[in-house]
Amino acid sequence: MEPGGLEWLLVPMQQLVSWGAAGAMVFGGVVPYIPQYRDIRRTQNAEGFSTYVCLVLLVANILRILFWFGRRFESPLLWQSIIMIFTMLLMLKLCTEVRVSNELNIKRRSFADFDLNYFWHWSKFTDYLQCVLTFTGVTGYITYLWLDSSLFVETLGFLAVFTEAMLGVPQLYRNYQNRSTEGMSIKMVLMWTSGDTFKTVYFILNQAPFQFSICGLLQVFVDIAILLQVYLYSYYPQKPVSHTAHPASTKAL
Repeated sequence: MEPGGLEWLLVPMQQLVSWGAAGAMVFGGVVPYIPQYRDIRRTQNAEGFSTYVCLVLLVANILRILFWFGRRFESPLLWQSIIMIFTMLLMLKLCTEVRVSNELNIKRRSFADFDLNYFWHWSKFTDYLQCVLTFTGVTGYITYLWLDSSLFVETLGFLAVFTEAMLGVPQLYRNYQNRSTEGMSIKMVLMWTSGDTFKTVYFILNQAPFQFSICGLLQVFVDIAILLQVYLYSYYPQKPVSHTAHPASTKAL
């Protein structure tokens, strides 16, 4: 059989692999939040999930979408940001409703109060939505004014992916402070590592803007550092193990 005889099979296979990788990029980031959402809804307890995760991911993905207007990148990365924004809004809505229902005789706080002491601790989902829309409007207008500046556009892209890359740092710092990884889900960290590794390879192979590759590598580095903490504090404990479990933090793949 001539070498060209297999082209009819190889080309569709390559397309399927490409579509599969793109689909994994689009939806892979929200997968860890599905069981988290179901667990909060089932237990009516949102203490194990930090809404600051939603804040960081909302900021990062809004900036990434604005970056797309200045420098077009892979469509799957754009759709990933759109889907992640909707996912974080759903998480915020559920967490807010659960928290308010469990807090009795607590003074209601709103975005319109402009009280920094209670920033991102409001009583209604609509307040979070107002904040997100305000941030989107302000940054969108600034981007519109500076869209012709390549320096601004590249800086915007770096801020977008750097913000997301820093999502694992609070977990790393908390482990360091406690000298323990007790209560942290190792399976979750392994999911972070595998997801971030896949994402970084995808960035490199598809020649995404350099900001994506650099910050992807940074995410992998943070994940590996957390796994090293697991080994260090398990085999060389530096303090008596506490029986109080800390709620595991959550991040995007």
